Amino acid sequence: MSARESLTNWLRLTLTPGIGGQTQRKLLDAFGLPEVIFATGRNTLSGVVGDRATRLLLDTENRSAIDRALAWSEQPGQYLLCLADPEYPQSLLQTPDPPTLLYVRGRLDLLNSAALAVVGSRNPTPQGAMNAERFSAALAAAGLTIVSGLALGIDAAAHRGALSASGHTIALIGTGIDRLYPAVNQALAFEIADRGAIVSEFPLGTPPAASNFPRRNRLIAGFSRGTLVVEATTESGSLITARLAAELGREVFAIPGSIHSPQSRGCHRLLKEGAKLVETVQDVVDELRWLQSAGPIEQAPETTAESRGLLLSMGFDPCSLDDLATRTGLTADAVSVMLLHLELDGQVANLPGGHYQRISRA
Repeated sequence: MSARESLTNWLRLTLTPGIGGQTQRKLLDAFGLPEVIFATGRNTLSGVVGDRATRLLLDTENRSAIDRALAWSEQPGQYLLCLADPEYPQSLLQTPDPPTLLYVRGRLDLLNSAALAVVGSRNPTPQGAMNAERFSAALAAAGLTIVSGLALGIDAAAHRGALSASGHTIALIGTGIDRLYPAVNQALAFEIADRGAIVSEFPLGTPPAASNFPRRNRLIAGFSRGTLVVEATTESGSLITARLAAELGREVFAIPGSIHSPQSRGCHRLLKEGAKLVETVQDVVDELRWLQSAGPIEQAPETTAESRGLLLSMGFDPCSLDDLATRTGLTADAVSVMLLHLELDGQVANLPGGHYQRISRA
């Protein structure tokens, strides 16, 4: 059987209306491969999944959807991965309900890299968005692939942070891979597809629907060896991701915030329930011992002349990034990069409210 014929059978199995993931896995457990399923007699199939599912499988073939998916996968950088593919993410195979088929756009080699999920509120505070971007940049620079959901807010900041550090990032989405959502993040999605990967379990054309995103969240948790929640209300979907990660035995991390901020209460709940408190990037690295083989977080070997000037301009009182840009005459982006290195080097503290303070070494 050719590879195309085999893939056609995988698509037929997953695109048959009314045959969900649980039934697909039951059939695969019983018969091994889709081509065997479709070659099996009605009575035998019915004994495994019942009469209704058997009729759907043998009497329904969504040919137009199959041909559309095959054509999509023939384009450069676009792939269909079934459970039997060697490139299929091994971390998902360790979960109780791995998707039968994944739609992937981008780099296949990242699907089995060491990954950390970074998730949180769609409406973060400025400090929360900055934390997501800065932590993701530093963790990506340390060799982790940053996984998130391409949503507004923390998700988008996490993806941007990883890309800004020339690191790797994967977006798990809750729509068909040809229906990027939200529209405002399409430019970001194109950059992720070019330098990282976008992954969906949903058939082409699937629109955004509320029921899709908890399923997407389980993939984020399953894909990653740990989940970092940056900011979240108590109703945030990111708490679902954290709970699923904990149920899988993966690490859960949370960044604390103001006791007065609703956007911090979800993180505080997680901390009460046993999540690991995160104040610095090193807190994550130290907990994820498997990362040690990748080496320590890259830090500047010495403080540059510009960074020394920044420290002098800062003094020892808290000040904002904009204040420092004004004092030094540098751009806010340049100041932000220097602050990240100084923070990782233990010379600057990142304070609540978007302020920074020089740490005395006396």
